[in-house]
Amino acid sequence: MGSMMFRIGRKSQSWYGESIGILILDAAYPCVPGNVGNATTYPFPVRYHRVEGASIDRLLNQADPALVTPFVEGARKLQAEGVKAITGACGFMALFQREVAAAVEIPVFLSPLLQIPFIARITGRPVGIITANASRLTPAHFTACGVGPGIALHVAGMEEQPEFRSAILEEKGTLDSTRIEAEVSTVAAELVARHPEIGAVLLECSDLPPYAQAVQTVTGRPVFDFNSMIHHVERACVTRSYQGAM
Repeated sequence: MGSMMFRIGRKSQSWYGESIGILILDAAYPCVPGNVGNATTYPFPVRYHRVEGASIDRLLNQADPALVTPFVEGARKLQAEGVKAITGACGFMALFQREVAAAVEIPVFLSPLLQIPFIARITGRPVGIITANASRLTPAHFTACGVGPGIALHVAGMEEQPEFRSAILEEKGTLDSTRIEAEVSTVAAELVARHPEIGAVLLECSDLPPYAQAVQTVTGRPVFDFNSMIHHVERACVTRSYQGAM
């Protein structure tokens, strides 16, 4: 058997094997399995970087453009630590998609909104979006993700749902996952009832993937979210051999 020769990735890299880097908000609430902020969500290693000062208030409510600096710094740090691609942990990070992607040499996909053109093309129908806060989701977020005016969108928000609002948007310190599942299921069912032409549902928020199956159950539609995007890119960046029989 021949020898296997390996070469260092970067001189700044002291360990290996973490495929996806995740820029995460400077926030504090329970991240259950399925949440982007829970490492056990993934069957491959991930690496987190908390963006200092990137609070829910500054990102969602203020849309503070000054946050671009710590986001770029965080992405460069993750790249130096050897990840293959960089994602986010809040769909509202879309605001910095272009700047962060331009600052590093590896793929950057900060928001699940990036999937919208693909979803619209494969379904040929309007896209339903469930977001953490519909009042804060603006055309700027969509434009940064390449979503043109020709794509029909129907948006519903979680900001008026009591458990979601208090647990996540207000960071009360506890989270009742059963209640949030019921809340997002209600929002999803109402969304497709109002707009039955919707071909698929996209969950903008990183806290909603744990409830993707519940959303699919009540809507009967394909459901896309942060995790569908992360798995897609990880598979492209870390290809694997196939095993089987003929």
